Amino acid sequence: MKVVDMHCDTIARIYEIRNQGEETGLGKNNLHLDLEKMQKGDYGLQNFALFVSLEREKRPFEYAMKLVDTFYGEMEKHQDWISPVTSYEDLERNWSQGKMSALLTIEEGGVCQGNLAYLRNFYRLGVRMMTLTWNYPNELGFPNYMNEDEAAMMGSTMGRPDTKRGLTETGIMFLEEMERLGMIIDVSHLNDAGIWDVFRYTEKPFVASHSNARALVPECPRNLTDEMIRELGNRGGVAGINYCIDFLHDPKDWRQGEKKKSLVADMVRHMKHMRQIGGIGCIGLGSDFDGIGGELEMSSGADLPLLEQEMRKEGFTQSEIEAVFYKNVLRVYREVL
Repeated sequence: MKVVDMHCDTIARIYEIRNQGEETGLGKNNLHLDLEKMQKGDYGLQNFALFVSLEREKRPFEYAMKLVDTFYGEMEKHQDWISPVTSYEDLERNWSQGKMSALLTIEEGGVCQGNLAYLRNFYRLGVRMMTLTWNYPNELGFPNYMNEDEAAMMGSTMGRPDTKRGLTETGIMFLEEMERLGMIIDVSHLNDAGIWDVFRYTEKPFVASHSNARALVPECPRNLTDEMIRELGNRGGVAGINYCIDFLHDPKDWRQGEKKKSLVADMVRHMKHMRQIGGIGCIGLGSDFDGIGGELEMSSGADLPLLEQEMRKEGFTQSEIEAVFYKNVLRVYREVL
């Protein structure tokens, strides 16, 4: 079964490990994803994020450029296995040649520092998707996230949804330019008010690359409400199932002493809920591999057959499994890129 995954942080992890003086790369490593694992899992396309923390990196644009360099260095080194894509035609060509594809994304719109010229230059460098925020406010908008002190004051481990602060004027300008360029808008990490602004100010399909159903895990404001899932389905967009335990299982539901683990059964539970609310067409995969911790039943890219087996066991048809694994996301890419 072909796999299209809308989000991983593997490039950032490779850069960080090398910065610590250790050798690693995309060919084979000890991370969730490498090319050997992806080949075993029958990957067709992986989105590789340029992940930047605004709190940690004081020069976010420059840091993102270093990650771009890391990405293309790995693409050149392993060009017999995988090639970058900037259009749907590139993807078709790679698949016809038996290659995997890599699509470059940004996880943190703040790397553009509010400058549309930076956005356009990232596009010229091959970036085709961008989250408007990560976990900190930036020139474009606000995240659904609080630091530990703020969350504790609200009586939550992860914070509460921000329904008040919408996108900034600059954020709305970025939406318009991303649609003009053919760059996919990603609302994962964006706050509730900002997500509704994206619906309001855009026309094309967009994605939540790694977000699940909030109705099943109310403690996680990064997940989508039923209303968002319904409207995303109506728009033709897709939400990628996040494999992180905090997105999959409400902490209140763990029995005392029970070992916490990300389970494929929980992933399929979210899929069934999202199918009921927004239709099968709004569901994709967004692992967040190499950006998440904890114990994972599906612990690497080689393990995707476990998810396929669980979906079959829970009554998903062949066409529904294909839709979730790759066809829904490719439909968006074909329309937007």
